[in-house]
Amino acid sequence: MTDHIIRVLTLDGAIRVSVASTTALVEEVRRRQQTDPTASVAIGRLATAAALMGSLLKGQQRVGLTVEGNGPLQRLQAETNAHGQVRATLKAASAGLPPRDGRFDVAGAIGHAGFLHVVKDLDLKEPYRGTVQLVSSEIAEDLAYYFTTSEQTPSSVALGVELGQRAEVVAAGGFLLQLMPEADDSMADRLSERLAKMSPTTTMLSQGLTPEAIAACILEDFPYQLLGSTELSFSCSCNQRQTLNLLRSLGAEELGRLIEEDGGTSVTCAYCKEVYTVKGDTLQEIRASL
Repeated sequence: MTDHIIRVLTLDGAIRVSVASTTALVEEVRRRQQTDPTASVAIGRLATAAALMGSLLKGQQRVGLTVEGNGPLQRLQAETNAHGQVRATLKAASAGLPPRDGRFDVAGAIGHAGFLHVVKDLDLKEPYRGTVQLVSSEIAEDLAYYFTTSEQTPSSVALGVELGQRAEVVAAGGFLLQLMPEADDSMADRLSERLAKMSPTTTMLSQGLTPEAIAACILEDFPYQLLGSTELSFSCSCNQRQTLNLLRSLGAEELGRLIEEDGGTSVTCAYCKEVYTVKGDTLQEIRASL
């Protein structure tokens, strides 16, 4: 099944749902970041969360998520745009934690004290920035808390990553369910009962259910319409020009040190791990331009 995300809205406009399958995307992130199993699950959840938030964007808008905690992973980041292009990275690739109660200890890897930062570039003069404290460090609950408190949109979020025997990603995905102003308390109660009976998202994906089928399970009692479907993929926007601009920001003194000591330098993208090599004569040109 190709990774993709769908958006649906009930006919009365009271409930909107985005459902994503992100298995190949999360496996690509795991492969590039060379994460251990717990870190793979953590960054996979955040990448899926970014994809779900991307379904609410349009045009050239972008959104970035950052989770900072006091656990061994320290900082995790994921970005996406309205076209399903996602990238993700983390400061430490290994959590080094054993399973807890039969599950990967994502909360311990992230840390029980920290923040979730959301930055939205909505094609306005200044990007929107929102920050909430981590409430569970499991990412899904933290994102739901962000939507409910910062955007005043009651939300339910499910994020899942399942690994195989070789620690590869065999299933990943999730959903974002939001109540619009038209929703009433009875709708919320019916949805809560329905969600409590549903299998985990990764279980449904492993059984071959598509995002369309999962949406049908969530909104079993509610007539709805499909608003759109978008393919998801790992995509990094780094390039040589960005690398040169980064080096230019170091200033003449630091550039002079690189020229004198190393005769050049290499810069590795944190997201895709592409290595950009810059020779000494190019550094001299940059320094001269300053």
